Amino acid sequence: MARAALLLALLLGAASAFPAPDDLIVVIGDVTATGALLHVRPAGPDPVSIVLEPDPPGEPATLAAAPDAGGVARVALSDLAPGRRHRYRIVAGGAAVDGEFVTAPAPDRAAPVRLLWSGDLGSRRRCAARRYGVFDAMATRRPDLFVFAGDTVYADHSCPALEGGQGAARTHEEFLARYRHNLGDAAVQRLLRRTSVTAIWDDHEVRGDFSGRTERVMPAGRAAFLDAWPVDTPPGDPTRLYRARRWGALLEVFVLDTRQYRSPNHRRDGPDKTMLGPGQRQWVVDSVASSSAVWKVVVSSVPLSLPKGWFVSDSWAPGSVLGHRTGFAHERDAILAALAAAGVRNLVVLAADAHFAAAIAHAPGPGFAFWELIAGPLAAGTKHPREPAPGLGSRVLFADGGAATFGELDVGAEALDVRFFAGDGRLLWAHRLPASRARRHPGRRARGRPGPPPTGI
Repeated sequence: MARAALLLALLLGAASAFPAPDDLIVVIGDVTATGALLHVRPAGPDPVSIVLEPDPPGEPATLAAAPDAGGVARVALSDLAPGRRHRYRIVAGGAAVDGEFVTAPAPDRAAPVRLLWSGDLGSRRRCAARRYGVFDAMATRRPDLFVFAGDTVYADHSCPALEGGQGAARTHEEFLARYRHNLGDAAVQRLLRRTSVTAIWDDHEVRGDFSGRTERVMPAGRAAFLDAWPVDTPPGDPTRLYRARRWGALLEVFVLDTRQYRSPNHRRDGPDKTMLGPGQRQWVVDSVASSSAVWKVVVSSVPLSLPKGWFVSDSWAPGSVLGHRTGFAHERDAILAALAAAGVRNLVVLAADAHFAAAIAHAPGPGFAFWELIAGPLAAGTKHPREPAPGLGSRVLFADGGAATFGELDVGAEALDVRFFAGDGRLLWAHRLPASRARRHPGRRARGRPGPPPTGI
């Protein structure tokens, strides 16, 4: 909306001190260089007033919004200055909170960016009352952006701390109650009032290991996800979750939806099986291959190289039961072949869902290499590290299990600094990835490189 439209609301009066998080839940998401999406969930139907302080200082912008039928006041902020820290005050029903976020640098500006990522929050007995302390450790890192890489709730688990939280969620309201519980946590709100978030779902937002085409309650779970997290969906496709976020000249983030378009996990892997669907598959190949950002970061809620799931593989990696090959390695390898053929450099895949942390270097073919970085859980069951499946020329440089973890990327023009932290803020591992400036002309295929992708990629 234009700045003039923001000034139509009444000026705010005096505001109270910080309330209990249950009184006012705030999420800023899908930030761009000039805009952001704001979700505010007040305790009741009260209208919401927002004052946005510009940077550099100037006349504050004031606006108002009313909660919709789902109890969420949604505001699209626009006309913001790129690469600046913007501060806000939100008031509703006598409660008030202050917060801030950073807009992305302009696409042609080579400014450093700090990104945190992790996943897996609130499984079973870990769905606790006000005990997600890992978010305080994350807040001390002062990130520009938090990527929540799936399992943002465990809606298919009982939540003892939540009234009526026994059993799996089935209705839209039951799904929303799980989000209100997680987002209302005091530590979660402390982080989300200091930075923005780009969130994507995995399976536990609906059902464990679900495939969107066959899961009956998927539409209710998807609607609750979109109520909870600000997602910049296209006007003609309001349930599309995959998207790209550009953060200046150095970073572009490509967020995959690994659930909504997926074939059933039990099907034999091959050319007719898909995790992404044809439209999203073509989108990620075209978008990553054409990106001018130095670092191309792809967010996949499930690992590329680690088999996981019950009986059949739920991840990209191949699995086999009595000779029946499952997983989605055929599609994964076709995507990687297309990116290799396009000469893509400085590719990093961020994932969660493994319930341990790992840094894995992949070299699936001559002249093509990339990194897979896996973090989590935030608050869920932990697992011991496992070896990658064969097929990607993998080399594990770091692995750690048994505790909560999150990852950090410091994005620079010459290098990407990777760090993994424990839930209490202890540094577990750090590594610098030098940037590769070489880029082959996309019309030429180097000797030994993977050939053209299969038809349909």
